Amino acid sequence: MAIRFFDMFAGIGGFRSGLEAAGGFDCVGHCEIDKYANKAYHALYEPKGEIYYEDATKINPAELPDIDLICAGFPCQSFSVAGKRLGFADTRGTLFFEVARIADEKRPAFLLLENVPGLLSHDGGRTFETILSTLVEMGYHPEWCVLNSKYFGVPQQRRRLYIVGHRDGRGAGEIFPLGSGNAENLKQLIPGPQGSRVYSTDGVACTQCAGSGGWGGKTGLYFIDLNPEPAITDEARCLIARYDSGVGNHKGRNSGILVEDTPRAILTPDRETVRQNGRRMKEPDEPMFTITARDRHGIVHHGRIRKLMPMECWRLQGFTDEQFHKAQAIGLSDGHLYKMAGNAVSVPVITAIGKRIKEINDRYGIVK
Repeated sequence: MAIRFFDMFAGIGGFRSGLEAAGGFDCVGHCEIDKYANKAYHALYEPKGEIYYEDATKINPAELPDIDLICAGFPCQSFSVAGKRLGFADTRGTLFFEVARIADEKRPAFLLLENVPGLLSHDGGRTFETILSTLVEMGYHPEWCVLNSKYFGVPQQRRRLYIVGHRDGRGAGEIFPLGSGNAENLKQLIPGPQGSRVYSTDGVACTQCAGSGGWGGKTGLYFIDLNPEPAITDEARCLIARYDSGVGNHKGRNSGILVEDTPRAILTPDRETVRQNGRRMKEPDEPMFTITARDRHGIVHHGRIRKLMPMECWRLQGFTDEQFHKAQAIGLSDGHLYKMAGNAVSVPVITAIGKRIKEINDRYGIVK
């Protein structure tokens, strides 16, 4: 029998996509207050005959069909280290209790909740203690784990707290730990404030955010080398006349090194013995070396830096290109598409958890 779930604070349906990929789950309805995210949700899943609520505080449990699972990434800004960390003092922080209110009335077999790791330490751990106590008082056996999306098939550094509540004591504690293989690390090339740091494309992407300051605040900034398979050298090679004509066939032909400030002049890169006034490289913003008949000149600065495109952000959360195009086709702006990706849960992580829930349900016959 399929596990029927209600998708709270649904966003663009990361929980739904993940559970449907796991198989054996049916969505009976969703709740989402952001009108743009809800438009995207309808474009992606075309829900027909399902119940919908805009505002979680207006949900009447008596109107809901029978459900076996509530999934909810309840708003995390109240607990995030990037925010003011007001917790339950923030209206958004109280939305956890809307999940609890519905769960207490409908008594689903499972709960699947997601939030930022900062929830564990907020207010000295008292906020998380309140959440666990609430679940236990309703008869649930909670287990939790911080999982990083980079271990589940998407190249994104994204640590999130996942909580599973079991009404039936059988299977409690059998979901976590959960992991899948090795992953690249996040490689930072240029430090600085959030939104200005530059990362290498060789590692995973930084955590995708719904909103943040700086040009790369939502996506991160990434250094793109313009040479195919560049040779790595200690010093930049000679700047050639055909620099603007395209990429050469030889490694390092148009190469350079990424610097944190501004380009530097370098003298005859391939001959260490050549000096002018005892130097081969100048400080940033100094004039070029004197041009001579025998010496060549270069600049140790090459490549370009860009932020991710909206489609790439959706991919980093595990959504398909087809899903992205469906959302884009209804006229959503890039700003909204970035925000939706940043607010979403990583689909492959939910798939992995969903498979464990299904295994437990099949093993013990919890959902009748």
